[in-house]
Amino acid sequence: MKLLKRSNIIFLVLALILSCQKDTKNEVLVLGTIHSGHLTEEVFNIEKLTAIIKEINPDIILTEIPPNRFDAAMEGFKRDDSISEPRVMRFPEYTDVIFPLSKTMDFEIIPTAGWTAIMASERSKKLQAISKDTTRIDDWKEYTTANKLTDSLMNATGKRNDPAFIHTNTYDSIYNIRLSTYNRLFNEELGLGGWDNINIAHYWNIEKALQKYKNQGKRILITYGAGHKVWFLNELRKRDDITLLELQPFLDRIN
Repeated sequence: MKLLKRSNIIFLVLALILSCQKDTKNEVLVLGTIHSGHLTEEVFNIEKLTAIIKEINPDIILTEIPPNRFDAAMEGFKRDDSISEPRVMRFPEYTDVIFPLSKTMDFEIIPTAGWTAIMASERSKKLQAISKDTTRIDDWKEYTTANKLTDSLMNATGKRNDPAFIHTNTYDSIYNIRLSTYNRLFNEELGLGGWDNINIAHYWNIEKALQKYKNQGKRILITYGAGHKVWFLNELRKRDDITLLELQPFLDRIN
């Protein structure tokens, strides 16, 4: 009888622990951005992006900023409300939205990009060499044809830069025509600059942050160029310690 009671107590304690862990799962949302397009596309402009992030109200934002560029960007922003760090200033989602919002909202910005200047330079050189290599004519033609098909299908939807469309399986399927071809043909020889390889580097930093804040009941927003979204989602769906959120409910509340 005593053994039975002890077993029941152990079971109740384990059940309570598991229940607490479930209740404190972090919520994670991947927001695909369009970089400079936010300055020109009315359907997903700076004001719209600002409204979306306010509605999401994250505790943490994981950004497409290299860790070794973050301090300089933040120092400049604190000094004169502007960002002059070359890599970060390319992305208006940070210069015009997330950094300014950090003054009025209570979230932590974490840099998670695996990008390096050397990697980007080597990738560009290798792609240029491939494009001029007479022994790679068929590969380059297949790659450019896939790019054109993706662009054509995206334009045919009439919703290419609509945030609601960006966060659909249809968008991911169309974009994957370009990216899967690029990855299959060139990932290995582009080294760290290959598509799978750079996403592995990005996600390694993202995963470190997810592990650091595991089971703390936080809402974590991941902001990267929209092409990265499906790669990250495929990895995030393997985790049982987070709750993945869809963007559409947040869009519905601001429209």
